[in-house]
Amino acid sequence: MGRGAKAITSILLIEFLLLYNTVSQQGLEESAAARTLQQEPHHTNEVHCSRERSRAAWKIIEDYLMPFLEEEGFQISTKCRLHPDNDLFRDQEQHKIYLDVNEWRCGYCKKSFRAENFLDQHFDDRHYNLLNVNQSKCLADLCGALHCDFVMNSKSLKAKCNPAAVARNRHLCESLADSCFPITQGPSASRLHELFLHQFCDAHTCSRKKKPFPKGGKKQTSVLYMATSILILMLLPIFYLLYYLYQREMNRGTQVLRRVSQVGRKTKPS
Repeated sequence: MGRGAKAITSILLIEFLLLYNTVSQQGLEESAAARTLQQEPHHTNEVHCSRERSRAAWKIIEDYLMPFLEEEGFQISTKCRLHPDNDLFRDQEQHKIYLDVNEWRCGYCKKSFRAENFLDQHFDDRHYNLLNVNQSKCLADLCGALHCDFVMNSKSLKAKCNPAAVARNRHLCESLADSCFPITQGPSASRLHELFLHQFCDAHTCSRKKKPFPKGGKKQTSVLYMATSILILMLLPIFYLLYYLYQREMNRGTQVLRRVSQVGRKTKPS
């Protein structure tokens, strides 16, 4: 009976310790979760600006306008709505570090994420204070003028043309040309004003005959070109190695022939 009582006491003691350990861990997890919730900023003011469409608008500016500005050596004013400083998300976008297909890193706190949308959510939750929400700087508001739907392959392109919407987008586009590239500012501004009208504004029509960006844009390196370049770089050392071995064998053959001819001369009877 004494041994049985001790065994039962030991079992009860072990169960008590396991139960205590489980409760302690739950308490620690709950307190850690509470601390995390306290650390996460709670925003009463929402940003009424699409990050995705702002990103598309900036990509269009970067690809289809900036190359021509660089060619002209022209600096747009900060008063121009196309200026990088007038993009609400520009600083956060510049703090995105792309490492691999499934790895993005926050440039502020160095945390890693599996996809860009998770990093976007992280910016909204943890680095909201870095947005200048006091000023109206939503680049997505210019999407109508810059043809974001065309670039994003939006379903709205297949919808029936709305003449009123087209007229609004064309008016916004022309106002951007006037404010960013005043023709009174000089020859470069005048040329860029004309280019902007052709590149962006002329396509705002219901005829659908004119496409955006007829002047082209930043040259994109094709996958085929990259693959061919890599293949050439891999094959070049092999080619030179084979050429070296061929030349060495040729030289050896020449030396053997010379030796044979010299031996033949020495053995030739006088």
